[in-house]
Amino acid sequence: MLGLLLLQVLASCLWLGCSEVVKSFETSCPQFFYAKYIPSEGLHPQNAARICQSFDDAYHYATLYDRNRRIPVYSAYKYDPGSAKRPHKWWYVEPQLISDNNLTEMERELVLIHQYKFTIDKIIASQAVLEDYKQMTGLDRGHMCPNGHMNSKKNKTATFTLTNIVPQDSALNKGKWKTYEYKTMSNNSKGCAETYVITGAVPGNTKVANGRVNVPSHIWSAACCLVDGNPTRAWGAIAENNKNRIYKLKLGDLENRLTNLYKRGTVTLFDNACPRQ
Repeated sequence: MLGLLLLQVLASCLWLGCSEVVKSFETSCPQFFYAKYIPSEGLHPQNAARICQSFDDAYHYATLYDRNRRIPVYSAYKYDPGSAKRPHKWWYVEPQLISDNNLTEMERELVLIHQYKFTIDKIIASQAVLEDYKQMTGLDRGHMCPNGHMNSKKNKTATFTLTNIVPQDSALNKGKWKTYEYKTMSNNSKGCAETYVITGAVPGNTKVANGRVNVPSHIWSAACCLVDGNPTRAWGAIAENNKNRIYKLKLGDLENRLTNLYKRGTVTLFDNACPRQ
């Protein structure tokens, strides 16, 4: 019986994908950070989880998750948009945030409850769930790593986990931020052999879903462009999460602004080789 269960878990992992809570990005999924440089401790909350997000037995991006506020701090990935269609709208949660277990895959809530016998209370206690976002008005499920920046159905599907989204102002998500994600990123990355991106959210002073989920005060993003293996330019953007307006900044200016907003120490997003000015 135990052997059969293990085979089922393995088969599910290979079919649906694995999303692992890890001790270190440096040793587990450093490929999403330029020169394996992990953003500084100035971004880190007290109770963080490092998640190497993967699907179909391959990593696709990395997320630093704030367990207490139930939102990601940031997601780091390589910008590589493709023509694949937006996938189904199933949403996943992270079993390893619930408790110590051997389930290394992102999974749907109903599957965890019916197949693996998790209780809904345990899932709710550990992270945001679909019901939280159904209660929100004027707010969207805003991706940190957007499916439009991925190049295949598998890549895109991996972005549909609740550990990769925040409550984002609907007008901003459908307006200026969407323009930045699709038009500005496309224009800025022309000629880049590789573009590394880190997109995150500054915790706000309000919560939704009966106080369970933090509403960020700001949404931000930074990118570093490589040509022939060398960083040639970098840029950043930030928006208040209650206005349909975005500010485009130099990387150094964005890092300074985030240092002031987080108030946890100096914020450094990329290796020093990425131009700040």
